[in-house]
Parts: sequence; C-alpha cells; structure tokens
Amino acid sequence: MNVSKLSSRDELLFRIKEKISSRSEVKVFDEISRSNRSGSLLLSWSQRRLWFLEQLEDLGSAYHIEGALRLEGELDEAALQAAIDEIVVRHEVLRTVFVRTDDDGEPYQVVRQASGFSLKKLDLGDQAEQEQVLQRVLTDASAERFDLSQGPLIRGVLIRLSERVHVLFVSMHHIVSDGWSIGVFTRELSTLYAAIRQGERDLRSILPALPIQYVDYAQWQRQWLTGERLGEQLEYWKSRLEGAPSLLELPTDYARPAVKGYAGDAVEVVLDPELGHGLRALGRRHGATLFMVLQAGFAVLLGRLSGQDDVVLGTPVANRRRSELEGLIGFFVNTLALRTQVDSRKTVAELLAQVKDQTLEAFSHQDVPFEQVVEVVQPERSLSHNPLFQVMLVLQNTPQTEFDLPGLRLVPEPYEQHAAQFDLTLSLEEEEGGLLRGRVSYSTELFERVTVERWLGHLKVLLSAMVADEACTLANLPLLTEPEREQVIHGFNATQAEYP
Repeated sequence: MNVSKLSSRDELLFRIKEKISSRSEVKVFDEISRSNRSGSLLLSWSQRRLWFLEQLEDLGSAYHIEGALRLEGELDEAALQAAIDEIVVRHEVLRTVFVRTDDDGEPYQVVRQASGFSLKKLDLGDQAEQEQVLQRVLTDASAERFDLSQGPLIRGVLIRLSERVHVLFVSMHHIVSDGWSIGVFTRELSTLYAAIRQGERDLRSILPALPIQYVDYAQWQRQWLTGERLGEQLEYWKSRLEGAPSLLELPTDYARPAVKGYAGDAVEVVLDPELGHGLRALGRRHGATLFMVLQAGFAVLLGRLSGQDDVVLGTPVANRRRSELEGLIGFFVNTLALRTQVDSRKTVAELLAQVKDQTLEAFSHQDVPFEQVVEVVQPERSLSHNPLFQVMLVLQNTPQTEFDLPGLRLVPEPYEQHAAQFDLTLSLEEEEGGLLRGRVSYSTELFERVTVERWLGHLKVLLSAMVADEACTLANLPLLTEPEREQVIHGFNATQAEYP
C-alpha cells in the first residue's frame, strides 16, 4: 500500500494496525448486543467522569457541542422540525437523562419517551441593529446550562431574520455527543429534510435501522474492559507516564487560581498551503503523519516556553473502532496523554522518529478510558489544573459530511464562545489546497490574547524551520518572528544618545 497517498486519519490508522498486527496476540472484540433495559443502566466511563465533573465544578458551557448556520432561501420550518424530531426518536441518547439513587450514589441512565426536539423560535425581522441582537441571542443560547437530570440534552434556536434568511443554532451536551456525532447528525438531517420535502411520510424507512444504541455500548464497555484486557493497557500507561511532570508551567499573564475555572476565548489560526505541504512532506520522508509532525513542533514550542524538557499533551481519539458504532450519536471520544521528551541536542529528524514510535504505541492502547489512566498513574492532584496534561492538540479528522438542505444556501454563522476546557487547545483542520485552519482556545484566567497571538507566531516560525532543515538540532530552531528579531537585535540596543 502506498502510505503517502493516504489522508492523515487513514495513514495513522494504517500504521496503528501495522503495530497491532505485529504482536503475537490478536485482540478479539466481543459482540455488542442489546442490553437488558429492565435493570439499572450504567454510564460509559467517559460519561461517568463528565457527570462527576458537573457535580463538582462550574463547567459553564465548556462541554457543549454546538454550532450555528445561516440558512438563505426558502426554509420549510415544519420539515426542519419533523426531521430533527425523527433524529431524537432514532437516537435514544438524545432523550437520555442521568440520575443518582440514594442507595449507592452511582449515576444511572434513564431513556425517556420521545417528545420532540426542543426548538425555540425567535423573530428578529423588525429588530433594529439586527446583527448585534443576533450575536447576543447566539451568545446567550451558547451559555445556557443543561440540567443532566431533567433534560433535554439537545436543544436549538431558529431565528428569523427575514422571509428568506434564518439562523439555526443547535447545542448538545458533551455527555450525549462528540465531534463525530455532529457529522452523523448533519448527514441524517440532510437526508430526512430532503425526503420530507419530497412528500415522504414513513420516516422510519428512510435511514437504515440502528443495530444497537449508545446505552448498549455503555453496558458492553463496562463489562468488556475489565480483567486482563484492562490490566495490560493500564500497565502500559502507568509505565509510560511514570515520573511525568504534573503541570506544564507556561509563563502565564495571571497567577493560576486555586480552583480552575472554564472562562475562555479563542484566536484564529491559519497555516498557509506552502507550510502545510512542507509539513506533510517532512512527515512522509520520516514515515510520520501530519499529526505527528505537528505534535513534535508543538511540544518543542511548549518546552521552550515552559523551560521544561518533558511535555505531556492531550489529544482526542474517536474511539469508534467497530462498524456498528460509526452511525451512532453519543460520547465515544477518548483522550490520550502523549508524552514527549524534548532533548535539545536531538535533531528534528530524531525527534520525529521518537514521536512516531511513541504515538503509535499510545494509539494502540487507546481503549482504556482516560479517567482510569488518571487513577492508575496517580498524578499530583490539584483543583487548580487538569490532571496529567493542561494543553490539548487536535487535528480534526472526523468524516466530513456535505450538509445540504434543498432550496437553501448554508453558511456558518460565527458567534462568540467564552469557554475553555484546558489552559490551551490548538485545534486544526485540513482544507483543500494544503491549507490548515483552526483556532487556539485559551483560559482567560491565565492568558491575555496578545500572549497567545505571539506564541502562534513563534509556532509558525518553528514549524517553518523544521521543514527547512530536518538536520537542525532542537536547540537551534528559531522562534522569533522577523519584527521580534528586529526589536531584540536593534530596537533594544538602540542606546545611542547625544551628549553636550
């Protein structure tokens, strides 16, 4: 197989399969069957951790999965409502709530009967300063809290701006959804809306039946990932993360609060096609994926900024390695803690070789839930920061779905989101032509916007230098942009003065 022609996601999966198949033991995944609905339904491991976080901390909107679209054209509101109603009927997780009994304090899932999608409708057609009001509406809708015990955990707002212009905002709590789920949702909404517009009334026959529901996966996971299976993976993570620093000590603009908050903001990021192509080519020369190259460069930057030579980054994995899970909405995503030792004496090529091997190992042990990794590693715990890592790196590789509603032009509607799960999260997505676009979310309790923007400039300089000279040692990789170099070399040394 020509690995160089694979996408970043497929290339990484291919190399992980190579790594797994090289082992003498072949892992067999037990079949997921429908669970007994008469008993107490446990949460998946990821759901359980997020549920406990909701009880202990004020998460705000940090764990909301949401987005807004401007719909230009002839909108059939009844068809839109009916289509999303059917999605809520189809996916039990979207009508699930989470309750705790007095017996053991353990949370359980309760699947409620379908009662339709909660779609609030607003008319701003005659509103003065319409765009400003729209932004306030979207910001308020984003900030509105979910009640996990009462639901619903999916809701939306349809805002009418004129007869032919609407804005649709949809929000789901992360405990019932993830990034992959957005693709499932939009694909099914497109199919159902088009069918309803064509006069189809039997909506159950339009989409293929789901063999299982998310709650079945949750019960299976709690039973399957035990004993020897769990022990082998936990042993790997315990060994891999032993002695890792509990905190990445970046130079913050404000003192870290005693209790971590979730207030945040974001800075847009664009890596031009020339740099994007160069990063991919660098990876191909060393058998590494684009993600691995970005991980190596980001780790070097964070090591320089913090003065630490041991950097742990978090990254999400879709965790849908079974075909019956691909069409489900739910919280499947897992988080891996990727540790990189940044030895300034090594070359770029040597760092890439190290990162490649360690990343493949980590991804081949991705089944164990992150919360159990934390329990076995037992890092120094603090209410002021996340355990194991405080910085995330995300390269979006979930399947992209062409979202199309007949008779409508769809345009993403930007709005302000003021939440951050971690100190920093660099999230990038590959676009056509080699462009990499994304954003850096950051905690406003720690950083000023100008600081994050300056660090992004450093990252671009560093990545460009890695592409230009893979034999360069890490200590010699530049960080300063040209204006910064000019300021340091000439500006700070402009000490001439006239004397009488």
